[in-house]
Amino acid sequence: MLAKSSTEIVRQQNSTLVLSALRRHGPLSHTDLSDRTGLSSATVSAITAELERHQVIERQEQAAPAGRGRPRVSFSQRRDCGYMAAIRISSDQLEFSLVDYGGTLIDRFDEARQTAQSDGATFAQQLRQSIERLAARSGLSLSRIMVVSISSKGLVAQAEPRLLWSPVFGELEVDFNSIRGGALQAAVILSNETRLVAAALARVVERHAEAAGGLAPGALCALSLGHGIGLGIARRDSLGEYQVSAPDFGHMLHLVDGGLCRCGSKGCIEATAGFYGILRTAFDVPGDTIPARFIPLIEMEKLAANARRGDRKAQFAFRQAGLALGQGLGRMQSLNEKMPVYITGPGVRFYDLMEKGLIEGMGQSRAIRRDGLPEIDIILDETALVFAGHLDLALAHMDRNAAATGQLADG
Repeated sequence: MLAKSSTEIVRQQNSTLVLSALRRHGPLSHTDLSDRTGLSSATVSAITAELERHQVIERQEQAAPAGRGRPRVSFSQRRDCGYMAAIRISSDQLEFSLVDYGGTLIDRFDEARQTAQSDGATFAQQLRQSIERLAARSGLSLSRIMVVSISSKGLVAQAEPRLLWSPVFGELEVDFNSIRGGALQAAVILSNETRLVAAALARVVERHAEAAGGLAPGALCALSLGHGIGLGIARRDSLGEYQVSAPDFGHMLHLVDGGLCRCGSKGCIEATAGFYGILRTAFDVPGDTIPARFIPLIEMEKLAANARRGDRKAQFAFRQAGLALGQGLGRMQSLNEKMPVYITGPGVRFYDLMEKGLIEGMGQSRAIRRDGLPEIDIILDETALVFAGHLDLALAHMDRNAAATGQLADG
């Protein structure tokens, strides 16, 4: 019994290696799979035969050059063997995407988010209805959706898809498992949004380093600027894989008894560096004023235009935001190894106004003065990174399920 169990575990691990190689490198031949995974030719043959029989992967034949010899055979995911739904929750809207097992985007639409939610169950039910709409638009049964991947800013429970606190819903907890039922029996995954960004960046950096024949950094962090402030950190473990976390950076203390934050505390980094914090500083709004949950981007654009025209109060507000971010990053770098910083989010369009304060704030850390400033890069398209993070997480889950069961869905 034990031997049979051990054999099954090895089979699942090997199947996962094959599916991961296809996910990372695209269509691969039998020989390529053996080289990429380190598995024997016989093992690769057995695994691909099983996955092909269960319609998880499919083979493609390409004629040999000059029409001579055997055609080249490669394997890839069978796109229609299962689907995932990705849902991005932001301050003003919800984004729904449908993706097939091959990672191809099938459909996407946005919905305005209602400004008030009576309870978490009501919001989850609204999501369920939108998922039904997403499936219906492509003529799919709900049973064909294997994973629902949801992202939001805020505090996420570790072992279950439950949003504990967020700038969008405040103290309103949302249990996303409640969207399941009936034909929809998908696995539900909830992630902090900036964690997905860091995970996606780690993949990008790793691919670039591999293509250049170099080594990717041992760690990196993603800083998201906008209505709130998010941070994701990716660290390489002993096996060479990135492990990603999302510390509550925006709600770290910056100023004792400072301005009121959306979380209810005073003096958080976000209360100075988030959009509402910058506006509060620029217009001398009392620090105990209840922060707005959402600031239209046009208001920030107007303030930035004033700052670039020389308005001293506007310039000061952006500089203070940069200072708060820099001091926070300096503390973070002191507690961790030196790592590159990737700055993204809608607030990067104002980075030129925050940069001087951010560099000054980081320079106040002894670790930064000793080791030098980390590499800082600006990433303009945060939305693409969030989506890539959804894909990596959800499709890897589908791969593991296929490796464990031999199939994703019945029929």
